[in-house]
Amino acid sequence: MRHLPPAGPATGNGKVAGVMTGIRRARHRAVILADDDVRYNLPGLQRMVKELDDADLVRPQNYFTALPWHARWDTARSLLNRAVASDYPGTLGVNRDLVLELGGYDGDVLFENLELIRTIEAAHGRERRLDDFFVGRIPPSARHFARQRVRQAYDDFAQPPRLAVELALLPFLGWGLRRPERIAGIATAAIALAEIGRRRAGGPRAFPASSALWAPAWLLERAITVWVALGARMLGGAKYGETRLKRAAHSTTSLRRKFLAER
Repeated sequence: MRHLPPAGPATGNGKVAGVMTGIRRARHRAVILADDDVRYNLPGLQRMVKELDDADLVRPQNYFTALPWHARWDTARSLLNRAVASDYPGTLGVNRDLVLELGGYDGDVLFENLELIRTIEAAHGRERRLDDFFVGRIPPSARHFARQRVRQAYDDFAQPPRLAVELALLPFLGWGLRRPERIAGIATAAIALAEIGRRRAGGPRAFPASSALWAPAWLLERAITVWVALGARMLGGAKYGETRLKRAAHSTTSLRRKFLAER
């Protein structure tokens, strides 16, 4: 195992500099990127390498290896993501050669994993979403979880349709407060949607049956924090260390235009 300091150009999002340092020093085509709380087992590593034989990007599904209250809360977010599309994990498998050929990816964005995903998509790389490939991660402390609430909401500036829906949540919940049965209906719908996500692609193997019950709490959180994120946007961006990052991630369309212009 080698521990290397980040090398190359400094980036607003320091994680990208670290990732690119590792990719440049790697000796194999298949590279696994993972946050420091991600925990692969040997079968997981073997599957990732195998999936990368004919893919440029592999996107597994994270789950928490322990479930304190805040991990259950955040699991609801993953289930809702699974219900409508796929979740965004803290680990990816990538084709090192393609990433280097593209010159890496922008390091001055907040949602760096989405930026990498879209960069590979824009270059017509082959993405494989594996919602049944479960990779564990250690839950953060409750304090760290609390610090991430607005930052995660800010990520949705890279997904305008989702952002519009989430900005509408608070007025919608305000409308529901006039009649208790409306709030009960909204909460029931959120739980049902999360349960759909839990049952998809072998989800019960990783997510306990109680997981979907936390969906109303997460929905209320996002209804509030997305407006706080909007305020941060007006102030120059989301806080990241000692700086602010205004852009969450580039669109796939803008990245394709960039690649075409560089040809």
